[in-house]
Amino acid sequence: MTDLAGAVWRKSTRSGGSGGDCVEVADNLPGLIGVRDSKDRSGPALRFHPTAWSTFVHAVPRGPR
Repeated sequence: MTDLAGAVWRKSTRSGGSGGDCVEVADNLPGLIGVRDSKDRSGPALRFHPTAWSTFVHAVPRGPR
């Protein structure tokens, strides 16, 4: 997979506004989705193929049950 140079990061809409547990996603790179911890922006980032990311996102429940 390619590196994340040029990634445009956005905070997840499911992250709270208190600055706590936040996830940022970069989906502007061809063939690659990046995911990182917003509290550690220089730390490691996960890389997913877009199909795998879509499968994950659709498998996560949409709110409390």
